[in-house]
Amino acid sequence: MMAATRRRTAAASAAMGALLLFGACTIADPARAADPWPTRPVKIVVPFSAAGTADLLARIVADKLGSSLGQPFIVEHRPGAGGIIGQEQVARAAPDGYTFVVSSLGSFIISPVFTPVPFDPFKDFTHIAYLGGQPVVLFVNKAAPYRSLADLVAYAKANADKMNYSSSSATFQLVTELFKQKTGAPMQVIPYKSANESVLAVISGQVTTTIADAGPVIQQVKSGTARALAVATPKRVDDLPDVPTLKESGIDVEAVLWSGIFVPKGTPPAIVKKLEGEFMRIARLPDVINRLKPLGIDTIGNSSEEFAKILADDIARWGAVAKAANIKMQQ
Repeated sequence: MMAATRRRTAAASAAMGALLLFGACTIADPARAADPWPTRPVKIVVPFSAAGTADLLARIVADKLGSSLGQPFIVEHRPGAGGIIGQEQVARAAPDGYTFVVSSLGSFIISPVFTPVPFDPFKDFTHIAYLGGQPVVLFVNKAAPYRSLADLVAYAKANADKMNYSSSSATFQLVTELFKQKTGAPMQVIPYKSANESVLAVISGQVTTTIADAGPVIQQVKSGTARALAVATPKRVDDLPDVPTLKESGIDVEAVLWSGIFVPKGTPPAIVKKLEGEFMRIARLPDVINRLKPLGIDTIGNSSEEFAKILADDIARWGAVAKAANIKMQQ
């Protein structure tokens, strides 16, 4: 009798142990799929030179992600070909959540401009989050005789052989070409390697004008070396309250230089969702907002789905501009 009782007790204990083990495994399986990530350093590729907007954003998010996720997020610069080199590196990386890119509008809308492009914006990437948008500004040298857009357009039409503009990326060239299409102002593009060089070309008088991101332009306007004639945003920029939008000036052109987060296609959904949530959180942090506001960057933190739609709309829109302007670039 006592032996039978001992056997029943042992069997019950074994069953309970098996049940607890099964429960532990059931709980642990999802964790192995999602929760442990990241377990080692993560690479953040910036497909542009250091000290630009994408670099600043990458360093901010690297710091925030490192604090919240417990692993180093290391920024690596891979500039060249308007962002193509760095973008391709990420497109070909293992889709395991350990490589992603902080990139901009320009490095994706190049797909209808550059021939050929070694990646597809949708087949090779998952779009994580629209992190923030930066206005672009049309400006001239402070000593230039143009006091308004109307002055600039009138002079361009009367002096076609003297008019040019600097551009450091497909984004700025396409926005300027759309401006030309809407106004009929003839201007020849002069390419530069970086946004800072493009801006300084106007300040030094090497070129007539340019459209550039607000960060370096606002600094030049405040220092008295540049005169902003218009912004391409839907509303005026806080740091340039007296500068009209292009639409206010009667020119139907709008453009925002967004920056976003992308991972290789095939990255596990659990990691995509975790990153999406992190970037939406980071974009709303007061210290991040306050740090980016002086550069004219409004943090957004849109979802992956919303961001994919914005990208599709922008590629279609700027592809049409490139076609109308007959813009083709070779790597």
